[in-house]
Amino acid sequence: MKTFRNKLIIFLAVTCGGVIGIVKGEEAKQKWVFKVRSKYENKRQMAEKKSIARKGGVLLDDIEMASFHNN
Repeated sequence: MKTFRNKLIIFLAVTCGGVIGIVKGEEAKQKWVFKVRSKYENKRQMAEKKSIARKGGVLLDDIEMASFHNN
């Protein structure tokens, strides 16, 4: 259910971005889609950090999280 919700949000953002692109232009579309994706990603990252803190884990900054999860 969670993956379906994630895909639905991205689909809606791209679809609405297409309508904005038709009306206002391609640059406005790209700005809007980037803004929506960034907002969604920030909410997801904050929730992940809060869950780690609740479990007693160590909070890492963005660079440490990226290097930790890629290895």
